[in-house]
Amino acid sequence: MKKHIAVISGDGIGPDIVSEAVKTLERISSLYGHEFEFEYLLAGGASIDEYGVPLTQETLERAKSADSVLLGAVGGPKWDGLEGRLRPEKALLALRSGLGLFCNLRPALMYKALEDASPLKSSIIGEGIDIMIVRELTGGIYFGEKTLSSDSSWASDLMKYSVEEIERIARKAFDAARKRKKRVTSVDKANVLETSRLWRKVVSRVAEDYPDVELNHMYVDNAAMQLVRNPRQFDVIVTENMFGDILSDEASMITGSIGMLSSASLGSGKCGMYEPIHGSAPDIAGKNIANPIATILSAASMLRYSFDMDVEAKAIEDAVEKVVNAGWRTFDIAKEGEKYIGTKEMGEKIREVIE
Repeated sequence: MKKHIAVISGDGIGPDIVSEAVKTLERISSLYGHEFEFEYLLAGGASIDEYGVPLTQETLERAKSADSVLLGAVGGPKWDGLEGRLRPEKALLALRSGLGLFCNLRPALMYKALEDASPLKSSIIGEGIDIMIVRELTGGIYFGEKTLSSDSSWASDLMKYSVEEIERIARKAFDAARKRKKRVTSVDKANVLETSRLWRKVVSRVAEDYPDVELNHMYVDNAAMQLVRNPRQFDVIVTENMFGDILSDEASMITGSIGMLSSASLGSGKCGMYEPIHGSAPDIAGKNIANPIATILSAASMLRYSFDMDVEAKAIEDAVEKVVNAGWRTFDIAKEGEKYIGTKEMGEKIREVIE
């Protein structure tokens, strides 16, 4: 089966970690008889340096013609002084919007061998943490109309959601819950925001089509507290764009390392964009110390969600768990004084044990 994958390495450690993910996909192709064709594109700071904009229309069109997109990370201090529309992060918003990717799946999974890396007490962690955050990606305040007064004395950002936008992300969450523990927590701020009141109404209506899935609602401030007080109560969390951005980062940190967690951005079709949830970490770029696991797991998600290759995806996920359980660590997940291996070496270890 031939698949065309658009590869956007991005900035900072992006090229380091994406390289290991691509090699892992090549390992899968040789073991399972697939053919992956990789096309390398520029976005973010690298695109600004080359073309003067974070994302060109040509790059977007080439990404749209691919079967899926693998992304590293974008941004860095080098481009911090640019005006808003030219910042590297604009490439992410444009890609999500242009590819119609309205759903972001962010798993927060704790590996047993890394429990001591979590900032939470073992009594809170219990048997482990396994949460799926379903974040709406193309609506809300990030995409709403933005205004800055002529004298810069005030500014505003419009938060807007339609019934259709809420319904489609809610269905993604309930579908995900059916494959897990069948619990959905919808997070909003319905005591203050009109958009949240509509959100709660629509999600409740969608829930009627999923009688086998339990639904409860929670205000976002309480959800942030409950994630550190009792994270095991959550199965699937569904929420709007900004709340999802914040809560998913919080959830990632309670699992022990942001370098271990992947993400999948999906739309109504099979094409998706897959990337680690961490940033570009330009201070360690090219030093062979970045953790490639989140990007490798993002490649596994690509196999599962875009290519329907569940067996191949699980082979990568199982290999990661075996390597971590065997005690191999990169710098970010090593204890103080503990030996660790580099980016390339971690990628090699994972590929060695893929079955």
